[in-house]
Amino acid sequence: MSTTHFSSRLVAAIREKKNAVCVGLDPRWQQLPGILRQQRVDIGATRAVLYRKFCFDIIDAVAPLVPCVKPQAAFFEALGPQGMVNLHEVVKYATDKGLIVIMDGKRNDIGSTAEAYAEAYLGNGSASPWGCDALTVSPYLGDDSLGPFLVRCDLVGAGIFVLVKTSNSGSGFLQDLKIDEQSIAERVANWVQKESAKRVDDSGYGSVGAVVGATYPDELASMRARMPNAWILIPGYGAQGGSASDVAAGFDEKGLGAIVNSSRGIIFAFDSKRYAKLDKWQLAIESATKEMIQSIRENTSQGKL
Repeated sequence: MSTTHFSSRLVAAIREKKNAVCVGLDPRWQQLPGILRQQRVDIGATRAVLYRKFCFDIIDAVAPLVPCVKPQAAFFEALGPQGMVNLHEVVKYATDKGLIVIMDGKRNDIGSTAEAYAEAYLGNGSASPWGCDALTVSPYLGDDSLGPFLVRCDLVGAGIFVLVKTSNSGSGFLQDLKIDEQSIAERVANWVQKESAKRVDDSGYGSVGAVVGATYPDELASMRARMPNAWILIPGYGAQGGSASDVAAGFDEKGLGAIVNSSRGIIFAFDSKRYAKLDKWQLAIESATKEMIQSIRENTSQGKL
């Protein structure tokens, strides 16, 4: 367990690995390597056990290369209780490998329910039941619904990433609506900046971050300027169409301030013709991760790390 500032741990991990790549752990049954889907790990083995093995193997491949991983809770929840048990084991395994774990759960509610979500997920190691360093949260129940997460972050040295401008094509339905010449996304970003500025460490970044998609590079640039003290978690790289040049505006001049997530483009890289000659699917994941790291370093200020 660590109660040190979330941003301090993240900066240390990024500087150690010299990149800010985050690998999304999004297991989908039909896309798992055939050798795994055909396995019988033990009598009564379930898909959940094979999801765990798949994620363990991914973690083994990427832990020496990247600072963090982002498990997507939905794929484990879809398998019921066994899925959730194995998700917990994936979080613990990643933590034991020295990785920062960002749970992609997009949680929130009001009052005591928000407090319960915060207590469940936030606090790495033994500091919480799920043992995560950070959690994605939704702001659309209002700023009072985010308060319990702030309290928890302050208590256990955790972080949150608030949905600001998400990578999906329909995000504009709500996030782009304007009130008094300001979009809802900008209004949320202003809140993120205000709260993060109260919680900065020596790096100048706080424990309250934002989610801004690589699929909207212009908005990413404006949000970076609007939130100078907030970490930005950038989904949408790779399979969703985002490129290294698209994410460049998320970083500051020192190569900090952003984390770039890729899920399908890395964890299912073995299905690509590009890696067809590799004899093990884990080698494809390792190669795809290295290529992403290199591309981002060449096209952003990450090269200064």
